[in-house]
Amino acid sequence: MHQAAAGPTVVTPELLRAARDLLPNPEHSITSIARLLGVSPGTLSNHIPDLRELRASRPQTKYAGKG
Repeated sequence: MHQAAAGPTVVTPELLRAARDLLPNPEHSITSIARLLGVSPGTLSNHIPDLRELRASRPQTKYAGKG
């Protein structure tokens, strides 16, 4: 039996909420968040118009200013 190619990922409100919760965290890259949620980084940027603003609002890392 032949398997069909995977179709587009359904982006749910829950998936978007999870991505929005993770985006400000400096420990998570956009790529790692996308991988965790089973989508591509492009899917996140297509569905979260303020993605760059969310990333910019992330808190300083605990190592900032040391050294």
